Amino acid sequence: MTAGLYAARSRMNALLLEQMGFGGQLLTYEKVDNYPGFPEGVGAFGLAELVSAQALKFGLKTRNAEVVGLDLGGAIKKIILADGELQARTIIIASGASPNKLGVKGEAELTGRGVSYCAVCDAPFYRGQEVAVVGGGDTAIEEALYLTKFASRVHVIHRRDQLRATPVIQEKAFQNDKISFILSKTVADIKGGQAGVEGLTLCGVKDSQLSVLPVTGVFVFVGIRPNSAFVPAEVNRDRPGFLITDQEMATSVPGVFAAGDVRSKLLRQIVTAVGDGATAAFNAFRYIEDHF
Repeated sequence: MTAGLYAARSRMNALLLEQMGFGGQLLTYEKVDNYPGFPEGVGAFGLAELVSAQALKFGLKTRNAEVVGLDLGGAIKKIILADGELQARTIIIASGASPNKLGVKGEAELTGRGVSYCAVCDAPFYRGQEVAVVGGGDTAIEEALYLTKFASRVHVIHRRDQLRATPVIQEKAFQNDKISFILSKTVADIKGGQAGVEGLTLCGVKDSQLSVLPVTGVFVFVGIRPNSAFVPAEVNRDRPGFLITDQEMATSVPGVFAAGDVRSKLLRQIVTAVGDGATAAFNAFRYIEDHF
C-alpha cells in the first residue's frame, strides 16, 4: 500500500493488485504497538484503513485479482492474471509471505477445525478451553498472550530449550499465569476427529519420549515462506526463496522491484515494509524516467 501511495503521489499511472484484503498479514493481528507515532498502540485494521485511505486520496487505482505469473522478457512487462493479462513498464512485487506448516499427521485434516495460523481470527472460538501455541519467536508469544483473553490455559510448545522472542515480549508471557511453557519438545501429530482437535502427541527433542497434551485448539507459528511462486526463476532468490534486491529494492531483472516480507532481509516488520515500499516506488519512478 505504501508503494502504491508513493507511486500515485508521484503521478505515476499505478495499479495495486491485491488477491485478498488490503493490508496483508496486518489484517491477522488485533493491535500494533511498535509502529511509530502511536504511543498507545493502534488497531491493526484501523492502521490498514488509514494507509489505504491515504493511498486512495492520491489517486491510486486498485483491483482485486490473483496474479498467476509474470513475463519479464521485454521492456514492457506482462502480468498474467487468473482472468486476463496486464502490461506495465515496471513492477513492484510486494506479495508478502505465508505461515509455514508443521507437516505432521492431522494438521491438514484438522485445519479450520482446531488447527489455526491466526489467533486474532479464531481465538474467540476457544473461550474457557485449553489451547496450544507452537513456536517460540515474537509472533508465537504475542499470539499466545492474545489467546489468554479467551482460553483458560495456553501451552507454548517450542523445540528449543529457550524462547527466541525478544526479551520484552518474553517478560510479558512469563508474567502471565495463564501461559505454561513446554520446551525442548516437538509436535509429532495432531489428534482429533469430526468434532475437531482433541490433543497433541509431543516428542522430546533430547530423549524422544512421547507424551499426550489434551487441547481443543492448536495455533501454529513456526516461521514464514515467501509468496513468490508466481515469480519466474530469472528473479534471484536466497535459499528459503525470498527475492534478493539491492538497497534500491531492485531485483536481478531490470524494471522489477520487490518490497516487504517477500524480500530477502533481516527484519520483517510493518515499519520496514513501509520503508521498502516507499524506496521501491521512488526507484520505479526513476527507472521509467531513465528508460522511457
